[in-house]
Formats: sequence, structure tokens, C-alpha cells
Amino acid sequence: MPRPGFDRTGCAEFRRTLDRRAFVKAGLLGAAGLSLADVLRAEDRRGPSSRVNSVIILWMRGGPSHIDMWDPKPDAPAEVRGEFGTIGTTVPGVRLGDLLPMSAKIMHKWSIVRSLNHHDPGHSTGDQICFTGYNPGPNPDENIYPSVGSVVSKQLGHLNPTLPAYVMIPRVVPGAGSAYLGVAHKPFETQADPAQPGPFRLPNFRLASGVTVDQVGDRKSLLKDFDKLRRDADTSGQLDAMDRFQLKAWEMLTSPAARDAFDLDKESPKLRERYGFLPAFDPKAANRCGCPNWAQRMLLARRLVEAGVRLVTVDLRWWDTHVKGFESLREGFLPRWDRAFTALIDDLEARGLLDTTLVLAWGEFGRTPRVNNDAGRDHYPNVFSAALAGGPVKGGRVVGESDSKGAFPKANPKSPQDVLATVYHHLGVDTEAQYLNNGRPVPVLPFGKPIEELS
Repeated sequence: MPRPGFDRTGCAEFRRTLDRRAFVKAGLLGAAGLSLADVLRAEDRRGPSSRVNSVIILWMRGGPSHIDMWDPKPDAPAEVRGEFGTIGTTVPGVRLGDLLPMSAKIMHKWSIVRSLNHHDPGHSTGDQICFTGYNPGPNPDENIYPSVGSVVSKQLGHLNPTLPAYVMIPRVVPGAGSAYLGVAHKPFETQADPAQPGPFRLPNFRLASGVTVDQVGDRKSLLKDFDKLRRDADTSGQLDAMDRFQLKAWEMLTSPAARDAFDLDKESPKLRERYGFLPAFDPKAANRCGCPNWAQRMLLARRLVEAGVRLVTVDLRWWDTHVKGFESLREGFLPRWDRAFTALIDDLEARGLLDTTLVLAWGEFGRTPRVNNDAGRDHYPNVFSAALAGGPVKGGRVVGESDSKGAFPKANPKSPQDVLATVYHHLGVDTEAQYLNNGRPVPVLPFGKPIEELS
């Protein structure tokens, strides 16, 4: 029988998070268009930044097991080391879990932090710490502090005026919101999911009288059809609310550059296959987690940073492996991860983007050192790992060390705030800047400094 409190999406906390979320269909002044308009309004007095650095956050929601991936403990007792062996890498002395052979072959291109830690074992509460650097509020599904992407949007604006600065693939997760920075700095959600079969298309944004983006066409067509839109929209007063910023936002959404950036069909079948088309993993059990083919989400992230998006967060759920975790990792998560993660690094390098694109792969915590009675591991924030590549990160580095059982930091402990400071430093964000929250100035980060050992 399934363990009480679990369903197909993992523990009960995960299920409640999903059930509470509702999706809003975009209209003429829909959520995405309005948010982009507000971004443009907020940034009107600034020109586009000349900086080209970008960040891709591979958000491994649910908590990947550090011991079974990036920090194996082959000399620990069986109830700690688990069912997997280890594999050597291209960096002498560095070993990984043996289900990551492709990662091992390019270890010289990426690095690991093995001594991360914080205090909170909750999913959404851990999300908040890792996305914001602050503790959560009373409702951990809602930000009371802005996420890293929202801060990037606030400070740096648009790398490319035809694209949003901060994109979430496919939808916002707890921790990723803008809080008191306002809707101008919420992420642009693709909503459409490249993990789903069939062509990937952003949802049509419905205009007055059912006119769609495809019918309107490019910006010239938009202007040509403007009079008709005005006549149709005036009856509801929608158009009266549109100022030049909202019109420019709509231009952004309908521009060829933006639509090209989101068009995965422009990628070659060979490259898409390199990232992986493995079908979604379904454990066919109500108390275990499955995962979609999020490999194609990573490919979309590469397209977006190449086009000029500053920060892309990719939702890579559900690493919540409480029950038959080794089976789930072996048959589901790790083959997909190994293939897609290495494809992303190689792809960025081949396109000359690795030097300017920092890739950060992590989740809200790790998993318990001791295997539980259900052949899985539970939530564990006391020590965990993150993988980083590109930007300022030199490959083949291992920063920090956990103890012999992967239970606590042994040397050079690091915090999520240090990781965020590393991201901000790469992008040129001022972490000492303060923004008003109910009249009180709050700094971007409460503490933390860039991880210099990575560079």
C-alpha cells in the first residue's frame, strides 16, 4: 500500500503546491503582456545593457541525491553508500556515481561544490532560500523576497529589447517570484512545455474578436491592423489602458526575434536527439515521482540565452526519491540527466557561449545519508552539492568536502547565499543594493560572497 501522505508527485507537500497553483489564460492585456509592459516602463530611462553574460539555472526540484550523483561515498557502510558504484573522471582523483558516465567524460569542463548547507528540509521553504537568499514567509509558495531572476531583471534590464530579461520554463515555481519588486520583474513563463510531444509553440495571446498572434503577424501587420483592434477593443475599454509601453510589450511578444528564439523546430534533429528524446519516466506507483522529458527544456534555455535573455530557470522536477529511489534514479532520472546536462555544456561550448553563460544545477537540498526502509532517501539540507559550468567557473574543480558519510560539511562549507553571490557577480549585479519593502530598505542578499575557488 502507498505510504500515507504520498502520491504520484511525491510527498504531500509537493502535491499541495501543485494543487494550489492555477493558470491564467492571457488576453490582450494578459499576464505576460502586462508584465512585459511594466518591465519596459520600469526600464524606460535605461538603454539596453552592453553586458552579454547570462545564466541558466537547472532547478532540480525535489532535491537530487548528492551521494548517488556528485559526492559518492564508496567506503561508507552499505546503508549509506547505497546501491550504486563510482566511476573515474577526466580529472584525477575525482569520482562520480557510476550512472553518470557522460558527465565523467567531460568533468574537466564543469565543477562541483560539495559542502552546501542550510537549515530547512521543506520543499517550498528550501526553494525560497535557494532562489532568494532569505528565509521564507508564512506561505512558502509565495515570495516575500525577490528571486534571483527578479533582481537581475530589476538591475540589468534587457540584454535584447525584443526579449524578456527573465524566463521560466515552463512555469513559475515557489521561490521564483518577484515579491516587492512588483509584476514588472516577474518571470516570463513559456507555459507551453517543450517536454510535451509535438511541436513547441507559445500559447496564442488572444486579441479582440479572436484575432491571434499568427493572424496579426509581424510588427508591420500589427500596425496595419491597429485600427480594427481599436474598434473591437474600445467596447470593453481594453485599448484605453494601453500606453506606449504596453504596445511595445506586445511588439516584443510578436517580434520575429522573440518568436525565433522560442522556436525549437529551428534546431536540427541531430542536436535535439543529442539532448535526448527519452520518454517521460513513469514509475506507475502512486507513492513515487516521475519526470517528463525535461531535456528539451534545456535546449530551449540555450536558445534563449543565445538570443539575449539574461537569466533562464528550467524546472527539472521531481527529484523527490523517498520510495524505491535507486530504481527511479537508475531507470528514470540519471540517464536523462547525464545525457542532457552534458549536451548543454557541449552545445554552449560549440557555439562560443560557455564563457559568457554560467550554468548552475542544484535543488533545494540533498538526500539523507542513510537509506530509508523504502529503498529511498529523504529530505536533507545539512549538506548537499551543486554542479556549475561556464562563465567564471573553471572545469574540474571540487569545492568543499562533506564528511565520510555525506552527512555534514567537513571542510570549506558554503551556503546558498554564496552560490547566489556567484551568480550575481557573473552578471554584474550589485548585491549591496537595497530596495524598499513596506518602506524598509532590504539588501539584495543578507550575506554571502562569490565562490572564488571555482575560478
